[in-house]
Amino acid sequence: MTMAWIWTGMVVLSLAFGLIFGRLDAVSAAALEGARSAVELSLSMAGVLCLWSGVLEIMNASGLSAGLAKGFRPLLRRLLPEACRDTETLAAVSANVSANLLGLGNAATPLGIRAARRMARGCGGTASNELCLLVVLNTASIQLLPATIASVRAAAGAAAPFDILPAVWLASALSVTAGLLAAWALSRRDRRRTRL
Repeated sequence: MTMAWIWTGMVVLSLAFGLIFGRLDAVSAAALEGARSAVELSLSMAGVLCLWSGVLEIMNASGLSAGLAKGFRPLLRRLLPEACRDTETLAAVSANVSANLLGLGNAATPLGIRAARRMARGCGGTASNELCLLVVLNTASIQLLPATIASVRAAAGAAAPFDILPAVWLASALSVTAGLLAAWALSRRDRRRTRL
């Protein structure tokens, strides 16, 4: 709802300034050019996203993604001990982390939502520390292969869309580390408050 108000305000301000300064033709030309560019970008990204979604489906069919998810289970059991007692929740979290590793946020989101719904049962409307940690892991995920970002770069005309890999690896490792440390510190503070 807030974004709707922000976008509406931006459009109204653009039209108002266009009228005030006599540049309404430039405003309408920019709006049409922006719409055309958005459609072109969406279409060019669709091909790359279809490719990587197909790769994910092949990984699922071959059992490679299940093997990757299985490799993460010991770490996830340590990070999310309560949630990992349920095998379906553990499978959804593992698959979510695996999809995020491949940079497929579109594929990871439904898996993360499924895991979050299962973890939210019995929380009484308040997110548990583990549910908050899942959101942190999903949001600040380590990406070994940033497929979505590479598709945006390819659509924008980058000669080597994957040349950002070292920067992506460093940034995602730092963001996950910062997120885990913040979640750990806040959960400790929460535990202290409940004891008092």
